[in-house]
Amino acid sequence: MQLKFTRVMVTDQDAALHFYTAILGFEKMADIPMGEFRWLTVVSPDGIAGVELVLEPMNFPPAKAYQKAMFDAGIPAMALISSDIQSDYQQLKERGVVFRGEPKSMGVISAVVFEDTCGNLINLVQPHMGDSTH
Repeated sequence: MQLKFTRVMVTDQDAALHFYTAILGFEKMADIPMGEFRWLTVVSPDGIAGVELVLEPMNFPPAKAYQKAMFDAGIPAMALISSDIQSDYQQLKERGVVFRGEPKSMGVISAVVFEDTCGNLINLVQPHMGDSTH
């Protein structure tokens, strides 16, 4: 078995596409009309080949309540891995990304949470593999 798709619920597909491509640097993979919405996916140029993130439209009231509850509780919808969290943090901050604090060392990782402008929190994480200084 292979992981092909994972999703993030979004309030506005166009806004999500802009954020994930223009701000985060992902690339649009699929954009297929499906009635009122689209099958819209992006890929990370630095990610695992073949894995796509679906920017899933949220048109289901329980999903909206769940997303809001997760956001309000400060629970990220997903994590993105960084090889240089300080650099990525600075670049994204310069592009207007709203962070909830600064990167902090937490033992084997450093992490910081940011907002994706679509109702989700995203955890930016840098593993400290074999680095005993953190």
